[in-house]
Amino acid sequence: MFLPPLPERMRPQSLDDIVGQSHLLYENSPFRQMIRQKNIPSMLFWGPPGVGKTTLAQVIAQETQRPFKQISAIQAGVKDIREVIAFAELHAGTILFIDEIHRFSKSQQDALLGAVEKGIITLIGATTENPSFEVISALLSRSQVFTLQALTEEEVLILLKRAIEKDDFLSQKQISLQETAALYQLGGGDARKTLALLEIFVNSQTTKDFIVTDDAVLKAAQTHIALYDKAGEQHYDIISAFIKSMRGGNADAAVYWLARMLAGGEDPLFIARRMLILASEDIGNANPNALLLANACFQSVNVIGMPEARIILSQTAIYLATSEKSNASYMAIQQALQFVNQSPPLPVPLHLRNAPTRLMKDLNYGKDYKYSHNFDGKEGNQGYLPDAIKGMKFYQPKEIGVEKKIKQFLEEKWGR
Repeated sequence: MFLPPLPERMRPQSLDDIVGQSHLLYENSPFRQMIRQKNIPSMLFWGPPGVGKTTLAQVIAQETQRPFKQISAIQAGVKDIREVIAFAELHAGTILFIDEIHRFSKSQQDALLGAVEKGIITLIGATTENPSFEVISALLSRSQVFTLQALTEEEVLILLKRAIEKDDFLSQKQISLQETAALYQLGGGDARKTLALLEIFVNSQTTKDFIVTDDAVLKAAQTHIALYDKAGEQHYDIISAFIKSMRGGNADAAVYWLARMLAGGEDPLFIARRMLILASEDIGNANPNALLLANACFQSVNVIGMPEARIILSQTAIYLATSEKSNASYMAIQQALQFVNQSPPLPVPLHLRNAPTRLMKDLNYGKDYKYSHNFDGKEGNQGYLPDAIKGMKFYQPKEIGVEKKIKQFLEEKWGR
């Protein structure tokens, strides 16, 4: 007998069935009240894979008893959108759920706008990307954004126990959850992936007793990795391997992971954006040109699109992988933020304060400030930090690339 996959069998049918998202779904929450009153605005669900974006949209439609249409932005075009709008014009209150809405082009999103504005459809979009970057402003302004979070370890345990007790197939087996750390770590807070891993473990066992241990789960996952390595399932694993390959200076590995993502239909702008971050976080001032090239890559990919964009992505990935590296800028802002968050706000020294009024000047705002250009950069030991932390160092440049010259400058000017 054919059985649907465990994640599908365990898909929640009501709000009370949903595990996680307690920040939205606690009893008498505004979100629940909105659904009870059947007053549903257009909305965007933003969060990682497997946290219940699709399920939540389906449950909303079911509990509000409204017509429901679902399309995927990867496969659908403007024609599909128009067909749904035509359906909605005949069926009042239709909810249109668009999975991976960040994959829609501007023209596709524009095609939705009129129907959303007029209330012909109620849009629910799901995205793993920040909607501020991926959704056009006109559509974004007409939608409420709700952030969904990865499941905690405690929530994953609830999910596993529920599956073992309530699933018709698993409940017939003697399954003992002795260890669940591997299921949680491999699942990464993704309910769909975690349940798939549990099913892989159960199907891989040859004994009548199913004792879940970390070692047993890891072995089952390695043996049957193809069963859960589906499109989108390893989205974050592969981008992580791509970033770490460039950080580690391996151009061949970077190009391989890039090819894996492109072959799997990954959004090229997502890849370009991650390289832009790496250029600052991992290369920084060791090679300032890296940030310029990564930004040019992002702009070029946005203009050109696939398939030609693959060449630009490859060129940039190779350049970033083979560039000199420094994370000093990243460490500097991390340490500065940590200090600021743990310390009371310190006053700005008087000589650095702005003095636009006579009163401020009388209070010595700006007094004794030395204008650097009048001193050729030799304005002495004029302080720029609050007196309480004078001489504190957040930025520690490395002896590499351009940063070596920056370090020399700081030593000559400030005696580092």
